[in-house]
Amino acid sequence: MDSVIKDINPVLQMLIVMTVFSLLPFVFCCMTSFLRFVIVFSMLKTAMGTQQVPPSIVIIGLAMILTFYTMGSTFTKMYEMGSIPYQKNQNMIEAINEGSKPLKEFMMKQTRETDLAFFVELSQKEPPKSPEEITIWQVAPAFIISELKTAFEIGFIIFVPFIVLDLVVANILLALGMFMLSPTIISLPFKLLIFIAVDGWALIVQGLITSYN
Repeated sequence: MDSVIKDINPVLQMLIVMTVFSLLPFVFCCMTSFLRFVIVFSMLKTAMGTQQVPPSIVIIGLAMILTFYTMGSTFTKMYEMGSIPYQKNQNMIEAINEGSKPLKEFMMKQTRETDLAFFVELSQKEPPKSPEEITIWQVAPAFIISELKTAFEIGFIIFVPFIVLDLVVANILLALGMFMLSPTIISLPFKLLIFIAVDGWALIVQGLITSYN
């Protein structure tokens, strides 16, 4: 593999590098902790029923900051491991190959074995003898599925207390005969009050960060 990388024409290397850079937004959104953060925060906004508050740009910004916070050491390792081969022989392809290893290691720690085994079998190659033989393209889809499952599990836990509050308010309004009054309008202030009282944002952010430690 190393000999093949070294024999690639420099012009072709530059084209490959430009293609990889164009995929960076996809890598950041789907192959880091950003995926879990943004899904959970979006579900939280839906569960509270606050419509456009907080704005989507705020949710994305918070998810990005927390991603850099939780993956700072991984990004540092990626830079260090990728810069060594580049400084030695100016080979960008080899630098990308080496620099992606810490990211693959991070994803494997968060990926369920069943999901990873499925995509390894789907590749129709010989079973890997060690984790190092598993490619990042086998780990990536398994990581995405695992993160979606985890994010939806957290979202379900977040939804439950808000749904219970909606049901209580709806039953009270029904008992009072206020059929024309929307339960959502009445329950929203109570949702906000309870969420503030328990310091909900801090609890959710701390829980999400510690889930990666």
